[in-house]
Amino acid sequence: MKKIYIFIIALFTISFASAQSLQEAADAYTKEDYKKAALIYQTLADSVGVSPELYYNLGNSYYKLKDYPKAILNYERALLMLPGDEDIRTNLEMARANITDKIDTLDKSFISVWFESVINIASSNAWALFAIITFLIFLIGIFTYIFTKNITIRKVGFFGAVLMLILSLFANIATYKQRDKIENRNHAIIMAPSITVKSSPADSGTDLFILHEGTKVKVTDKVGDWSEIKIDDGNSGWIPSSKMEII
Repeated sequence: MKKIYIFIIALFTISFASAQSLQEAADAYTKEDYKKAALIYQTLADSVGVSPELYYNLGNSYYKLKDYPKAILNYERALLMLPGDEDIRTNLEMARANITDKIDTLDKSFISVWFESVINIASSNAWALFAIITFLIFLIGIFTYIFTKNITIRKVGFFGAVLMLILSLFANIATYKQRDKIENRNHAIIMAPSITVKSSPADSGTDLFILHEGTKVKVTDKVGDWSEIKIDDGNSGWIPSSKMEII
């Protein structure tokens, strides 16, 4: 019992201290002391835990400091946790407008673009809840179809159940996709002012092209201290892992 009390007191103390720090960071931001605000938000992220709101505020602080790579990094992290938030997306695009590299995206099929946009409407938790609700409605529809004698109600129950089953399956796929993005993070932001992408994981590799800070890349492989990256236009190569930070 004594251990439980100690745990509760410790939890309360941490929560109270976090709330004070958040208020202190918010006050610093309001007073345009963005460096202090960023430091407090970063300390909270490292010591207490993360949330989309914390990443968003950290991104805003770095944006005000014109540290656009770190702003983009934190907006991207916030968007992973809260993909449907328009404020995060808007601020991310504003930060991206200030970086050097403007990379054209490879054309995607309509279905691929549509599917990606739909699953980004909500987080994995929201999709999981939607999957559970639609499955429960599916069961109600099946129950109605089996045990109701009225033909019209049976038809409604049957077709409603089919629709809910389809929606539940889609929601489960969306849940998996969103969780996979968070658990298996394979995108990063270039943090060096500029970096030469090599043809092989070594300084002796052939120079392919140059990337600048703030550019988003996909990490496809890793060998020692080198990572193979791919950018949106399809080009790929190797860079030192230390020159980027995983989202």
